[in-house]
Amino acid sequence: MPLTTLLRDSRALATLAVPLILTQLAQVALTTTDTVMMGLLGTADLAAGGLAIVLFNQLRTMGVGLVTSVGNQIAAASARAESAQEAGAPDNAGRDSDHQVRKIVRAGLAVATLVGIIGAALMLLAGQALTFLGQEADIVDRAQTMLLALAPGLLPCLWFQAIRQFTVGMRRPQALLQITIASVAVNAGINWVLIHGSWGLPKLGLAGVGVATSLVYLLSFLALYLSAKKDTVLAPLLSLQITKADRATVRRLVQLGVPIAATYGSEAGFFSVTALMAGSFGSAALAAHTAVNQLVYIVFQVAVGLSHAASLNVSRELALDRPEAALRIKNTALACAGAVMVVVGIVYVTLPDLVLRPFFDTGSARDAQAVSIATHLLLVIMVLQFFDCAQNIGVGLLRGLDDTKGGFRITLIGYWAIGLPAAWLLGYAAGLHTLGIWLGLLTGLAATAILLLRRYSASLRVQFTAQQTVPAG
Repeated sequence: MPLTTLLRDSRALATLAVPLILTQLAQVALTTTDTVMMGLLGTADLAAGGLAIVLFNQLRTMGVGLVTSVGNQIAAASARAESAQEAGAPDNAGRDSDHQVRKIVRAGLAVATLVGIIGAALMLLAGQALTFLGQEADIVDRAQTMLLALAPGLLPCLWFQAIRQFTVGMRRPQALLQITIASVAVNAGINWVLIHGSWGLPKLGLAGVGVATSLVYLLSFLALYLSAKKDTVLAPLLSLQITKADRATVRRLVQLGVPIAATYGSEAGFFSVTALMAGSFGSAALAAHTAVNQLVYIVFQVAVGLSHAASLNVSRELALDRPEAALRIKNTALACAGAVMVVVGIVYVTLPDLVLRPFFDTGSARDAQAVSIATHLLLVIMVLQFFDCAQNIGVGLLRGLDDTKGGFRITLIGYWAIGLPAAWLLGYAAGLHTLGIWLGLLTGLAATAILLLRRYSASLRVQFTAQQTVPAG
C-alpha cells in the first residue's frame, strides 16, 4: 500500500476510531479507578475484587457481544440510504431506511434487557462456585459480597451499550466521550463516599466499589439516552418500545450476536481461567495478575476502538460494493495499532515502577512479592499486547463481513486448543508459575490473530475477484 494511501485511509479510520478509543479509555478508567481503590484497601481486597471484576467482565463482555451487531446493521442500512439519496431515489426509500433503523434499535434493546437479567442471575451463581475452584476462603467471601453489589449494574450497562451501538452506527458518537469522562469523576466520588462511609452513609468497604459501579452504569445509560433524544437526527429513530420489537429482527441480531458473544466470552473466559490459575499460586500472584491484566485491559481499548471503527467501515464499504477499500482497512488498522503498541512497550521497559505504582506501594514490604511478579510480567505483555490488539481487530473485520461464526471458531482454536494448554504447560509443568501463564496467553493470542487476519484477507479477495470478473455473454 503506498504511503499516501495509508495516510489517507488512516485519517478516514481515525475520524471514527479516535472518539471511540477515547470513549473506551474513559470507560476503562471506571474499572481502573475501582482497581486502584481496592488496592488502597489491601492486597486481599484487591485480589477478591479483581476476581469479582473478572467474572463481571466475563458476563458483561458476552452481553455486549450480543448487541454489537446493532452497529454494523445500522451502518449498512444508513450507507444504503445515503447511496439511494445520491442516486436520486424517491423519498419513500429514506422512510423505509428510518423504519429499518428503528426496528434494529428496538430489537437491540430487547436483547439487552433479556441478557442483562439472565447475566445478573448467572453472576450470583458463579460467585457461589468460587470455593470449588481452588480460591482461598477469605478471598471467596469478599468476592461474593462484591458480586452481589455488581449484579444490578449489568442491565443498565447493556442498555447503554445498545444505544451506544445505535449512535456509532449512525456515525454520531460524540456524546459518548463526554458522558463517559463525566462518569469517571462521578464513579471516583461515589467510590470514596461508599468505601469510607462519608456524609453519614454506612462504611461499605469493598462492597461500596460494586454499588458505585452499578449506580454509574445506570446514570450513564440515562445520560446517553437523553442526549440521543436531543439529537435531531437520532431522536426520531430512537424507540424504547421493546415490547413491540420485531421478532425477525431480534432473531437476526441473535443469530449474528451469539457467535460474537461466544467469541468475546471465549476470550474473556480464557483470561478468567488464567486468573483462577494465578490464584492457585497465592494472593500475591493473583494481585500481580490483576494489576497487569488491568494494564492490558487499558491498552486493549485502543484495539476495541480501532476494531469497531474498522468493522463499521467494512460494513459501509461492502454495502456500497467496494471490497477493494474494505481490504485496505485491515492494513490501516494494524499499522495504527502497531504504532501505539511500540510507545506503550517503551514505557513498560523504562518506567516499570511508575506503571505499577497505582496498584501497589512499590516501596512496601507487604507488596514486595506482588511487585516482583508484576515487574517480570510487564516484559511479556509488552509483546502480548500487539497480538491482543491484532486479534481483536481481526474479529471486528470479520464482523463487518457478517462472518461472526468464523471468528468464533478461530478463537476456540487459538485460545483453548493452543493458548490454554501452553499456559498450563509453562505455568505448572515447567514451573514458571504466573510468568508461564502469561507466556501461554501470548501464544494463544498470537495464533488467534494470525488465523483471523488470514481468513479476512482470503474472504475479501474472493469478493474482489468476483467483482472484477466479467460474466461471459
